[in-house]
Amino acid sequence: MPDSLKIQFASLSAETDGVVVALVGADLAVPPHAARLLDKAGDLVDRAAKADGFKGKPGGFLDILAPEKVAAPRLLFAGVGKAESWSELDVVKLGGAICGRLPDAATEATIIAETAAGPLSADQAADLALGLRLRFYAFDRYKTKKKEGDEGVRKRTVTILVADEKAARKAFKAREAIADGVDLARDLVNEPPNVLYPTAFAKRAGDLSKLGVDVEILGEKELKKLGMGALLAVGQGSARESHVVVMRWDGGKDGEAPVCLIGKGVCFDTGGISLKPGEGMQDMKGDMGGAAAVVGAMHALAARKARVNVVGLIGLVENMPDGNAYRPGDILTSMSGQTIEMINTDAEGRLVLADVLWYAKDRFKPKVMVNLATLTGAIMVALGQEHAGLFANDDDLAGKLSAAGLATGEKVWRMPLNADYDKLIDSQFADMKNTGGRYGGAITAAQFLQRFVGDTPWAHLDVAGTAMNSIKGDLNRSWGGGWGVRLLDRMIAEGYER
Repeated sequence: MPDSLKIQFASLSAETDGVVVALVGADLAVPPHAARLLDKAGDLVDRAAKADGFKGKPGGFLDILAPEKVAAPRLLFAGVGKAESWSELDVVKLGGAICGRLPDAATEATIIAETAAGPLSADQAADLALGLRLRFYAFDRYKTKKKEGDEGVRKRTVTILVADEKAARKAFKAREAIADGVDLARDLVNEPPNVLYPTAFAKRAGDLSKLGVDVEILGEKELKKLGMGALLAVGQGSARESHVVVMRWDGGKDGEAPVCLIGKGVCFDTGGISLKPGEGMQDMKGDMGGAAAVVGAMHALAARKARVNVVGLIGLVENMPDGNAYRPGDILTSMSGQTIEMINTDAEGRLVLADVLWYAKDRFKPKVMVNLATLTGAIMVALGQEHAGLFANDDDLAGKLSAAGLATGEKVWRMPLNADYDKLIDSQFADMKNTGGRYGGAITAAQFLQRFVGDTPWAHLDVAGTAMNSIKGDLNRSWGGGWGVRLLDRMIAEGYER
């Protein structure tokens, strides 16, 4: 957890500090432990609500400054509507919305985790705290000048008053691990490419060893020996060395087949010889969003001591237009032995994944594999930024990912995989070509990847629209949103953890 945000739990009967936040439903009934603060304030809330048009609906807030005859310097009433119909995600979002409404200068705040219907459960209080953590994140380490108020907002203690503080602390422990994993993924995506190049990324992944993760970093010498000709070709135009990082968390039964998580880690993508337009190219620092999500998920699983065997693998490269860069027309030999004709060097992520998927399948014999990649602009044309594209050769795995997406708000939408699309990537010179053209671009990219997974249950998540330049909402205000960490953690917790 960032040192600047401290979340603690206390009894509902404890004293309040700083801004006080109370939860109010559509009937505007003030919960009992909040009402005690208003004993001498008369009909203050009713009058303020009427003046402000506050109805207690979800997403609504009533802010009362320096309330007369009230000890708290500021009262913030958060509308919750009908709390009995809350989902887990509703509570997490409420925590994020409250965090967003706390004033910059508020270094102390108290949230009374209670509605008129009764106290929140320990899990609900922990979900509220998770929302606070997710919303609080900001990436400003390279700013030498702060805007007015920035210094205050980066140092805050939030006390959540609950019915069972011991149970709430216990429930929050796992959620805190997840939030830390999300923040790690966000940091990785937000970092500039001159700071986070393949070797530097590999070193940061290596820090997971502090949590008990076994980390193995493979350099170009090892990758050449393994025959990863597709991955190495992408990075051969860069002055930076390419890497594959293998992260093993053995929290399950000895010898049990692991879940494999695979991430595309193109730390910067110029497009290579098929050079991208200059406008917007700076965003290609985020082309490693899939790898960032895998590292963040591995952090979350290890930090909460997940009872499951998981292997995370990331392929780390830079795609640069050097004189040694691979070219359109080149034919590469992948680790699988299959040959690939280069049509466009900007279709590079699938080459990285082809070798890492084959390596994961061959070495670890996993029960399932899930890869994440900012793979195609085509998926954004199809789905925008609200959903990631889901492609799978296994209905059960697809169902688990879809359910996890709905629970966490990191939504996926299943797209077709069909042999009829294979003809679009058949090559007259090699076993396949690396792009099938404009139409169905996200699908043909997935069809390409499927040729490297064999019979292993597998899913591909195209996260081009969700991993970077993220949509701003209650839980994230950052360019790099850490998308996928909570999705992967939930899929594993619900589907594979013992």
